[in-house]
Amino acid sequence: MTEATEPSDLTPEQARQELARLAVLLGDANLAYHQNDAPEISDADYDRLKQRNAAIEAAFPDLVRDDSPSLMVGAPAADGFSKITHSVRMMSLANAFDDDELFDFRDRINRYLGQADGHPIAFTAEPKIDGLSLSLRYEQGQLVSAATRGDGQVGENVTANARTIADIPHSIENAPDILEVRGEVYMSHRDFADLNARHSSRGGKVFANPRNAAAGSLRQLDASITADRPLCFFAYSWGELSHPLADTQMGAIERLAAMGFKTNPLTRLCDSVEDLLDHYRTIETQRSTLGYDIDGVVYKVNDLSLQSRLGFRATTPRWAIAHKFPAELAWTTLAGIDIQVGRTGALSPVARLTPVTVGGVVVSNATLHNEDYILGRDGNGNPIRDGKDIRVGDWVQVYRAGDVIPKIADVDLSKRPDAAQPFVFPDQCPECGSPAIREEGDAVRRCTGGMICPAQAVERLKHFVSRKAFDIDGLGAKQIEMFFGDDVLPIREPADIFTLETRDAANLARLKNRDGWGDKSAKNLFQAIEDKKQIPFGKCLFALGIRHVGEVAANLIALHYGDWDSFVMAMQDAQDADSAAYQDLIAIDGFGQVMAQSLLAAFAPGAERDGIDRLTAHLTIAPAQRPKTDGSPVAGKTIVFTGTLERMSRSEAKAKAESLGAKVAGSVSARTDLLVAGPGAGSKAKKAADLGIETIDEEGWLRLIEGL
Repeated sequence: MTEATEPSDLTPEQARQELARLAVLLGDANLAYHQNDAPEISDADYDRLKQRNAAIEAAFPDLVRDDSPSLMVGAPAADGFSKITHSVRMMSLANAFDDDELFDFRDRINRYLGQADGHPIAFTAEPKIDGLSLSLRYEQGQLVSAATRGDGQVGENVTANARTIADIPHSIENAPDILEVRGEVYMSHRDFADLNARHSSRGGKVFANPRNAAAGSLRQLDASITADRPLCFFAYSWGELSHPLADTQMGAIERLAAMGFKTNPLTRLCDSVEDLLDHYRTIETQRSTLGYDIDGVVYKVNDLSLQSRLGFRATTPRWAIAHKFPAELAWTTLAGIDIQVGRTGALSPVARLTPVTVGGVVVSNATLHNEDYILGRDGNGNPIRDGKDIRVGDWVQVYRAGDVIPKIADVDLSKRPDAAQPFVFPDQCPECGSPAIREEGDAVRRCTGGMICPAQAVERLKHFVSRKAFDIDGLGAKQIEMFFGDDVLPIREPADIFTLETRDAANLARLKNRDGWGDKSAKNLFQAIEDKKQIPFGKCLFALGIRHVGEVAANLIALHYGDWDSFVMAMQDAQDADSAAYQDLIAIDGFGQVMAQSLLAAFAPGAERDGIDRLTAHLTIAPAQRPKTDGSPVAGKTIVFTGTLERMSRSEAKAKAESLGAKVAGSVSARTDLLVAGPGAGSKAKKAADLGIETIDEEGWLRLIEGL
């Protein structure tokens, strides 16, 4: 099964597995973009995966997962900030990529409203700013809080940081008693260049692009750092209101501008789709001269009463859509192809380019995806780029997909050097020489060396000490590389970190005597390592870097099993796919067979499991923190939610159940205690009936938890 397989050609089991895979990929992508400010895939690839997920769900509505990407907005708020629950959910936008989709958008609106296709509707059109969404709450005209979007329901409290942004007024006049103003925090190209120049001169972090710089600046725990960063803000929407701003979108934007908010001067009122397209092309031609990044144009129904009638889907409004720009292009020479080996053993080809400017950014490297892409074919063997392969020395067309990750779009064969040879993709790991195999259905070739592969080992160690894992002060990526290559005090696996001080004391070549280290810095490092010998269950599991087991999955597992010893015992029992322990594992809400197999492989007897045991011998792993559940009618019970919930989102319902001490599962089994079923429950309701499991509707659920 490949991504080229049409949803209608999938069997139900294949569709279920594909939806599980997409949930993992899109969940990780959301965390990387929205929480870590470090995108790992392009906007175009993200959109493609999300469209495929939606197509499979449309073909198999009974298989829609509770953690479906179509039900998610953004990513959970990061640790370190207090949280703010949005009184009105912050939504994302559906996307359009060509002109025809806009006519379809208009006609869908007309059909929903009971009007004829083609009926004229007035829209606003405004640039889609590539920054970080922010919600500002004013009460009695005073700014009282500011929050990032987070997962749409709960965001990070960045009030102190927002107060340092010049475009955000601290007080406003002639405003409703309650007013939530929403917009985008961004950084101009000039300010971005100046910021990177200052940081580079001090030996500090250099940001990849203005969006990352803006997001990283706003999400500082120290507001004085944010104050030193040149951030801007455009207002374009609102959340909770005690009184309407106007009758139209355009009128509301003008009202915000009159209150002192900066609104985008390119916002226009358009009476037809043709007018929208004209303004889209006007903005596109001005894109490179605006001085800030945009990645499309947003269209919204102008009449607010129609917006109210149209309402929302699960994560997007029916009355708005984002029309994305195509990627910017440039031509240059392919100077070489390198193979990099990642944490999971994936062999990733990277194009080394003669530097070229694409969309205002100098590009010298580009991803080549995998061996099929280099050969000019997709995973099914069908031609891409008209079947043209990519060779060193070629004249290639480069684009920045989603303005983030550079890629190669085309090859000019008329300029191919006579000596250019087809690229031979290695079948051995370039780092350790182990066989590099490509499993059936996998687009990627992977090194089989595991932890004997130095590239995999060092990347897994970098992950282990990363901010969301053990986060050991003084032991970052550069220090890991130093210690990994050290012959006297080597760190070759995570357990070595926790024996470093003992080995240092027993060795004459003391760390404090080395270049760049002194007595104080060595003591600080040893103390930082000592401090991290106590670690929460979820963080410890995430730090292991097990393929497919990200931060969210690790915390789900921790909550499900409670403590490390119980979890390890369950993993031993679950090695048998027919066991109750295995069924219990795959029933965890948001956890599928792909993640389960990867997790079980790590805890199967062998070298990887031995390394985990050597590590945990040094640690005190704190059990997952479960909420107090005194008087809870669902404490200790396993609950499944299915169908449509009308008075709360499914995420809210699951969060509430977990806060009351329940386990939330994604599928019905003999271990299920209660099914909460809304309209469209489908196969889960039938299975619950067959198993004699108690089933209640949403009203029954609300009565059950009333007052808790």
